[in-house]
Amino acid sequence: MAYEFKLPDLGEGLTEGEIARWLVTEGQEVAEDDPLVEIQTDKTTVEIPSPAAGTVTRILAAEGDVVPVGTVIVVIGAEGAAPGDDEPPHAEPAAASNTVLQAAPAPPGAVGPASNTVLQAAPGGGKVRATPLVRRLAQELGVDLESVRATGPQGRVTEDDVRAAATGGGGAGAAAAASGEGRREPVRGVRRLIVENLTRSHREIPAVTFVEECDFSAVDLRRLVPVVLKACAEALQEFPELNARFEGDEIVYLDRYDLGVAVQTDQGLVVPVVRGCDRAGVDALAAEVERLAEGARAGTLKPEELRGSTFTVTSAGKFGGLFVTPLINHPEVAILGVHRIAERPVVRDGAVAVAPTGNVSVTFDHRVVDGKRAAEFALAVIGRLERGTWTS
Repeated sequence: MAYEFKLPDLGEGLTEGEIARWLVTEGQEVAEDDPLVEIQTDKTTVEIPSPAAGTVTRILAAEGDVVPVGTVIVVIGAEGAAPGDDEPPHAEPAAASNTVLQAAPAPPGAVGPASNTVLQAAPGGGKVRATPLVRRLAQELGVDLESVRATGPQGRVTEDDVRAAATGGGGAGAAAAASGEGRREPVRGVRRLIVENLTRSHREIPAVTFVEECDFSAVDLRRLVPVVLKACAEALQEFPELNARFEGDEIVYLDRYDLGVAVQTDQGLVVPVVRGCDRAGVDALAAEVERLAEGARAGTLKPEELRGSTFTVTSAGKFGGLFVTPLINHPEVAILGVHRIAERPVVRDGAVAVAPTGNVSVTFDHRVVDGKRAAEFALAVIGRLERGTWTS
């Protein structure tokens, strides 16, 4: 008997996945629950184990292919079967849907939550922590990942690490990449999702941005993000139209306060979700933000940790500039930005003083939120930050 393995439903409304890397080859014997394939989903990578024991007789989807849920991607035959054997019978759809996504253990010494993916180099080498995009780039440039000095979080190899190795080595891969009209790279994985989401946001949402200055003297800047999350969650309860979604001809006012936090990673910008910001204290929010940011940079977050936010906060720290206009995280209707904070002169009680000051912006969907209400919301957040009156 042969087993047709279909791409399972990965949950959270996902309808397709990208084949990031095959962990087996045709003709290879596998045991049940052996690592089978890595699937790139919405901003994360999951490792899927083999649902059956036997021989991998056919691999039907190539690395980089984006396939719908329910598509047969590999055929596993009886032990001893060879590639090209008789066509297998069709498996029942329920068999594929029963597959459980398992997290592979992190390598010894790793810090933080277990990784969904253990990324390995070519056979015979040690484990190398790198994303599918980085591995693909290394292959294009002719770089051996095992020889690259990793500078990323938790010892991960980054794109810059690979490019530096290619330039320093001066090998054939680097020379080939430098020839012709620049280097071409398919838009896949996280970058493809970023392209789709931001294009949709820019195309569909009539966005307006309100900006005001904020004195951050009352805020411990080491805990800036969790404090801003708490201040936003409190203010959103006063201005529910900013904690909403625009669906068809209806505005859906949400009664939960699950706020997204924009995090820059080697693969691009991702937005993990901090749940229950209205209920959690600042200390708990700080711990959760740190956990999610670490997981985002390591590429180990689960799909559900990146979905379902009701409002988003973005802060780029010293790279935030005096002011930028962030795009709204569709299908939300607003996003709050905290821009570069620096010591600047301010007027207090008629005298000039020096204080940590920066701009706070609210970009909003004008179909749902009126300008006056957006301004009042921004001032409500700023007031809490300046007075230090957010809930601890």
